[in-house]
Amino acid sequence: MSLIAQHPYIKIERKVTSIEQFHIEHDRIIYLYSDKVVTHNREFPIKDVMDFSYREIANKGGILYLHTLQGVYTYTVRSSPEAFITAYRAYFK
Repeated sequence: MSLIAQHPYIKIERKVTSIEQFHIEHDRIIYLYSDKVVTHNREFPIKDVMDFSYREIANKGGILYLHTLQGVYTYTVRSSPEAFITAYRAYFK
């Protein structure tokens, strides 16, 4: 299990009280290993990962899509994950 690439993403948590609503941003990292992909709450065996893709949103980062056999998982990123995606495709495609 060797680390191939990693990329930061954010998890936005919405808190609602009786008088206000606010957002809390949690900084997290997605890791690409030779045998799995690991996020804060999930772990995917590499055999279940089909691809990664990215869509930029108004020059403010974008969404990293993790395509798996169980479905598509989305991760909000502040910077382009192109190097991460390129590392995945170079190593596994």
